[in-house]
Amino acid sequence: MSKLIILDGGMGRELKRMGAPFSQPLWSAQALIEAPQCVTQAHQGFIDAGAEIITVNSYACVPFHLGETLYQAKGAALAEQAAVIAKKVTQNAKQTVLVAGSLPPAFGSYRADFFQSDRAFTILDTLYKAQDEYVDIWIGETISNIEEARVMASVLKNSNKPCYYAFTLSDEVSEQATLRSGELVSDAILALLEYKIAGIFFNCSIPEVIEQALRDTNRVLKQQNKHVDLGAFANGFTPIASDYKANEGSQGYRDLSPAEYVAFAKQWHSLGATIIGGCCGIGPEFIAALVKWKSDIKAI
Repeated sequence: MSKLIILDGGMGRELKRMGAPFSQPLWSAQALIEAPQCVTQAHQGFIDAGAEIITVNSYACVPFHLGETLYQAKGAALAEQAAVIAKKVTQNAKQTVLVAGSLPPAFGSYRADFFQSDRAFTILDTLYKAQDEYVDIWIGETISNIEEARVMASVLKNSNKPCYYAFTLSDEVSEQATLRSGELVSDAILALLEYKIAGIFFNCSIPEVIEQALRDTNRVLKQQNKHVDLGAFANGFTPIASDYKANEGSQGYRDLSPAEYVAFAKQWHSLGATIIGGCCGIGPEFIAALVKWKSDIKAI
């Protein structure tokens, strides 16, 4: 059985569940601005559940959520503050916990059709510079098209830290996994292999579609004689529509238990995923269940 590292869960929905300041369009940045102690508390909850990697709460530190004026005035400072908070929490943890810097979608989650390469590079480079001093690894999150992955790789090209890229998938089970853009996962993997990468993840998609994405990835890696770490952190949402508008409402939850989530994780692990956690709606109780499963594996 291969190694297994447990990532944290979804910060935004966890902040909302806790009762932290949380509304559209600021999303998870609102707590960072108004109640940073809640961000600390949310990170601590995932660490207490056993997470070995926590992700900086910088996902909403972009103009799409902050608005152009607030982003220009405080976007970089907020991202740095988020990284400092994450670093401080890990320093008091009982277990070793890595801090993952976050490069989020610059123009809203899931909408490949809104992507602008030049503007994205500027926004993401700002977030990279704001967080880099405080993080151990990097995750480009919720990537919905190949060009977005290329831009993130360009931002991270000079980093000496492990860099991971997490694609968000179409929420429709099919014989070939596709990104939200409709592009094939296999083509996305080929494009990323042109860069120096530590691993490929799949995130913020329903759990059912990740199996095929991992199978397609394994096939490409075998054909190219390459090895990278694989990972997965699904969401707890109902399937997301192609015209989803992130700032105009909240996506609905599905009825998903920690035990059911672990069953999916076991499937991903059997296909080579060694870094597993959760995205939106996957709280500390899910992470605790993953940690227990990991301890059961080690006991065998």
